[in-house]
Amino acid sequence: MDREMLLRLLSLVLTLLLAGCSLPGSSPSFRSTDITGADYAQDFSLTDHNGKPKSLADFKGKVVSVFFGYTQCPDVCPTNLSTMAEVMRLLGPDADRVQVLFVTVDPERDTRELLAQYVPAFDPRFLGLYTDLAGTEALARKFKVFYQKSGDTDGPNYTVDHSAGTYVYDPEGRLRLYVKHGEAAENVAEDFRQLLAGR
Repeated sequence: MDREMLLRLLSLVLTLLLAGCSLPGSSPSFRSTDITGADYAQDFSLTDHNGKPKSLADFKGKVVSVFFGYTQCPDVCPTNLSTMAEVMRLLGPDADRVQVLFVTVDPERDTRELLAQYVPAFDPRFLGLYTDLAGTEALARKFKVFYQKSGDTDGPNYTVDHSAGTYVYDPEGRLRLYVKHGEAAENVAEDFRQLLAGR
């Protein structure tokens, strides 16, 4: 094979490879931050608002979103849960393959009964999760989540400053996305569709 023919062949191979990279569906294009391969936030052992123990494995086959907050949060938490309720509406029948989890960072006030009233009010399929104080601290470290009491910390009317993003797992239980607070429901729904499609 002469040099000119070899160069043409290499040029053709390169063109095909570049074209392959841009084919629709060849790789996911998420709106949220892709954190596939992250070595933290791998699992949890918590109790849900029905009193049942839960770990990530219990939701295999579903896209799972995990948000840390507290029921007396004045803005971030209800906004997040409202956005996720809209995501479920946008997904239609596919919403049954999604599990939204709300993990409290305020176990002193967020009892099982309170979580059972608060979380499903946004969507009956949503689950509130909790553990004790020590378990909450350990889980926050494991998930790289910040939270801290502020305001009237000596009384019952304190607030809790906390991280506002959401972790998202694919149906195989792998951590895939970090959704920033305030992301549009349409964008989150599209990301979930891609994960449900196995991307």
